[in-house]
Amino acid sequence: MNAIIRLAERRDVPGILEIYSPFILNTSVTFEETVPDEESFWKRMQEIMAELPLLVCEMDGRIAGYAYASGYRSRASYRWSKEVSVYIHPDFHRRKIADALYTSLHELVRYQGISNLLAIITMPNEASVAFHEYFGYRKCAEFSKVGYKLGEWQNVGWFELFIQDEKQSPKDPVLRLDEIKGLPVFQEAIQKGLEKISK
Repeated sequence: MNAIIRLAERRDVPGILEIYSPFILNTSVTFEETVPDEESFWKRMQEIMAELPLLVCEMDGRIAGYAYASGYRSRASYRWSKEVSVYIHPDFHRRKIADALYTSLHELVRYQGISNLLAIITMPNEASVAFHEYFGYRKCAEFSKVGYKLGEWQNVGWFELFIQDEKQSPKDPVLRLDEIKGLPVFQEAIQKGLEKISK
């Protein structure tokens, strides 16, 4: 199968929602409860990509998975910290798609100047915890009963990964996605991700 990692486009929305919708309807992985319509979801994606990467992995014309960074909090001094998420289509499990997407995503946001990445995981979720720990994320907190879904109160774990030199002041301003997507570093980050995919 031929694999492509690239920025998401409007045409990807149905494929992304095909992956995301079962998580909304059948799991507590996300606390979203209603599947968004395509136009509102595309608007959400555009808002993310005004600043940060939203990547898809395409395998022979199908969206195999997607990953993105998004805003953490709005107050100014939080601007170097972002949340990250990755979702994979069940048809493409065990192909290292998540590894590939996170590898490319981490490289891109590091170049932008983002310093701290936060993964928020509904607990328990051994597979997601193991995946994030493999990338170096460390658990920093767990909140009890912060969401109610599927007839149960849900706990949420927070995992963090610092990706810059802690001894250096952060890059300011943080580069926007438009400022890096035409640079060689962008394609280098994509290629590093593609190298992770199992053939």
